[in-house]
Amino acid sequence: MHSSDNNEPKARKLLVTSKQPNSRMCFVCGLKNAFGLKAAFFNLDTGEVAALFTPREEHQGYPGRLHGGIAASVLDEVIGRAVNPEGLSAVWGVTVELSVKYRKPIPLGQTLTAIGRITSRKGRFFEGSGEILLSDGTVALEAKGRYMELPLEKIARSEIDALEWGVVPLPDDPTELELPRTT
Repeated sequence: MHSSDNNEPKARKLLVTSKQPNSRMCFVCGLKNAFGLKAAFFNLDTGEVAALFTPREEHQGYPGRLHGGIAASVLDEVIGRAVNPEGLSAVWGVTVELSVKYRKPIPLGQTLTAIGRITSRKGRFFEGSGEILLSDGTVALEAKGRYMELPLEKIARSEIDALEWGVVPLPDDPTELELPRTT
């Protein structure tokens, strides 16, 4: 190990610029869904979107591990939300295609971070990528997807107020995220 390696920061700090909306019953972000993840989504100064969530026992596949389909759902949503880096637009991403690579088992009972970003745009379509990070910075799951931009009222097909769609500030919302370096 070189002495300069000891001087490298062990984490990267990302500034939270705003919080994105939650809904009432969405499995990933619904605050009143008793079985949901209740994930919180934050826009970052990098243009990425982060999701914080804590999988519980009812989210397991194999004992003690997050179900792979549920993990893919988190990445699908965080990438789809990256089209809206300020969280204020009425335009959101609808999944056209999603490819997932499972790297490590994801434990239950720990707060995890998912990060999503846009990698390319063409008309109403965009592509993005994302990862779920374990607490030590290890990439547990990564995904790439293709999405179509649609107005929220076309996605929801009901009154937005009925969905209880909005930003819900909480006392423990972060102002910055410190993520372990993965390299």
